Amino acid sequence: MARRYDPDRRQRIIDAAIRVVAERGIEALSHRTVAAEADVPLGSTTYHFATLDDLLVAALRQVCTEPGMAVPTWRRAVEGPAPLADAIADLLLDAARDDHGEVRLAYELYLAALRREALRPVAAEWLEAVVAVLVPRTGDEASARTLLALADGLMLQALLSGRRLDRAEVREALARVAG
Repeated sequence: MARRYDPDRRQRIIDAAIRVVAERGIEALSHRTVAAEADVPLGSTTYHFATLDDLLVAALRQVCTEPGMAVPTWRRAVEGPAPLADAIADLLLDAARDDHGEVRLAYELYLAALRREALRPVAAEWLEAVVAVLVPRTGDEASARTLLALADGLMLQALLSGRRLDRAEVREALARVAG
């Protein structure tokens, strides 16, 4: 039965796109696969998102608000009493605890910005927000960017190798950069 009044349809389409990317990868994303996953007519996906890039932007924005990626999560951890290296190590290990499902999805969307121009502003916005959170603890923007680059690199290595992050190793590497 068709839904005439469906105020949640747009959100269901975004959620479906996230599931498609999480389960099958970004290359499997199409208006048709998302419509099937969301159980909506194909025209609904193109009504709400004219292009796949529009849909990916909405998906990346949503993923950036998930607890492991959210800027407020970073802010709470970094502004706490723990040494900066400990705070970031704990953030990374907490994010990796889901057996890399959510983290893999976040990085897949984040790295899609390399090829999809429309995603770059969203990825850059998240990076700038996290750098701004780190600057008060690092003392300067360059150190904050270096620390975030190291954190991203450690997560990517874990995702690519399947190796679990070791807290002591992560903390030591972060401490070298954090000072």
